[in-house]
Amino acid sequence: MEAKVKIYSTPTCPYCISAKAFLKQHNLEFEEIDVSASTESAEELRRMSGQMGVPVLEINGQIIVGFDRAAISQALGIGQG
Repeated sequence: MEAKVKIYSTPTCPYCISAKAFLKQHNLEFEEIDVSASTESAEELRRMSGQMGVPVLEINGQIIVGFDRAAISQALGIGQG
């Protein structure tokens, strides 16, 4: 079963860019939600994670705040590469 991945980010956030590169490196498809482009998306992020910092990843319903390579790898069942 392929993981369902969403990443809440902004275009200029260096950690967001790194997180997306990490997902691409592992050939994982993801839905990118730019919270700077929509107050609705920003509010969804706040409700979900309790904060406004990015990146926040949702992997199969699990919330990971920040670019935590180990937590992301564990949630996806992949090596940290």
